[in-house]
Amino acid sequence: MLHSSKLTGAVCALASLLGGGLLFAQAPNPLTAYISENSPTLVLMHVRVIDGTGAAPQEDQRIDIENGKISRVQSAKLRNAFPANAKIVDLSGATVIPGLVGMHEHLFYTGPERGKDGLPFWIEMIDSGPRLYLAGGVTSARTTGSMEPYTDLALKKLIDSGQKPGPKLHITGPYIGDLLGLAPQLHKLADSEDAGRTVDYWAAEGVTSFKAYMDIQPDELRTAIEHAHARGLKLTGHLCSVGFKEAAALGIDNLEHGIIVDTEFFRGKKPGVCPREAAADFAKNVDIASAAVQDMIRDLVSHHVAVTSTLAVFEISVPNRPAMNKMMRAKDALSAQGWSTYLRIRSTIAEENDPLKLAALKKEMQFERDFVKAGGLLLAGCDPTSFGGVLPGFGDQRGVELLVEAGFTPVEAIHIATQNGAIFLGESADIGSISAGKAADLVVLSGNPAQNIDEIENVRLVFKDGVGFDPAKLTQSVQGLVGLR
Repeated sequence: MLHSSKLTGAVCALASLLGGGLLFAQAPNPLTAYISENSPTLVLMHVRVIDGTGAAPQEDQRIDIENGKISRVQSAKLRNAFPANAKIVDLSGATVIPGLVGMHEHLFYTGPERGKDGLPFWIEMIDSGPRLYLAGGVTSARTTGSMEPYTDLALKKLIDSGQKPGPKLHITGPYIGDLLGLAPQLHKLADSEDAGRTVDYWAAEGVTSFKAYMDIQPDELRTAIEHAHARGLKLTGHLCSVGFKEAAALGIDNLEHGIIVDTEFFRGKKPGVCPREAAADFAKNVDIASAAVQDMIRDLVSHHVAVTSTLAVFEISVPNRPAMNKMMRAKDALSAQGWSTYLRIRSTIAEENDPLKLAALKKEMQFERDFVKAGGLLLAGCDPTSFGGVLPGFGDQRGVELLVEAGFTPVEAIHIATQNGAIFLGESADIGSISAGKAADLVVLSGNPAQNIDEIENVRLVFKDGVGFDPAKLTQSVQGLVGLR
């Protein structure tokens, strides 16, 4: 039997004899199957650039990428030398935009039909979610509420270490508050102390933001905000029991969905109570141009509270929207049962033909325009929940299209979906726009979204830190998986 010192020497000798490389061969890159451009130095030639700042598109541009960063953006007509050993990629006719910064994303999806006596539950998109986000051009994503926070944190580590494909994830903790006691996957707070304790625990576990949910009480919300802010973290909210102005006074950083979920204008609103009748009342009675609503908008702006637009998740409750031809990608990605559920509920909505659904969507669009006009910071995300049909990546693209329907120009809508999210995250020096020194997080689109915003769906390449991913390969790898894993 060899002593430990002799054993170590024997192993070293064997490694030396074999040249090291055979015994300790480098593992293959697990992302290779999804990558189509991986040169350390790239030049994207003859592209149209929409830089994410809101500036007008620049035609016939050249983008130099070196070691994962944008090193230069200039006219392709200039005769400046290319970087040494650069691969030149001619993208004539294509448009480059910044990677989308999704600010209301999830890594879970609506579970299959539960029958009469079942409980609502959600399934972790452990494979399909990250890949679809990246395929859709989402290179950074905040998971605004988690059902499985440990899974989300683990996925972030796998993606950051290059073991799995996906966007740069910003993990939000589990919901602080619950869905009116209806969802067993959510923790029902005992009191304000419980809210603070929940924030403290998950901050220590590594989440970087929090989300208050519908049934949270004012004192619980106050405590959660205080504990998050004490750690330099932000808290957003999908609120119901607490109105927007009250939340702003308590110090909330962000509000999800917009006025469509704000109950403070419901005439029967009681303190700390979520009125279920508020949605119909909003569509019928709330006037966005009214003094009360405009005062609320100014109040949010003065308190520096951002609002996240999630138009795609509200559109699916409107009869016959979106057009079925826009749903075919979702059909391929969804499990058979997931697609069946979507079609059944869509059909029911169409048969009911409730005009208040469209009225509510249009009012939300007006609110978002007025909020931005007043100086508010509007973010964007897709919220892949509800009864299904809104998928990661695809839903983010649809959200940008709906911002244009709401009255923003395509360039403004792209700015909302890119640079604004980076600003809120405190990462605008590195992501969210296209300029020298920033991460090469870029989306190459076939066509011109400045003329036709639907071209945002025609993703040709997605660069994340200078590595070009093939969206078709990413999407193909998860066909039929959404709603399963």
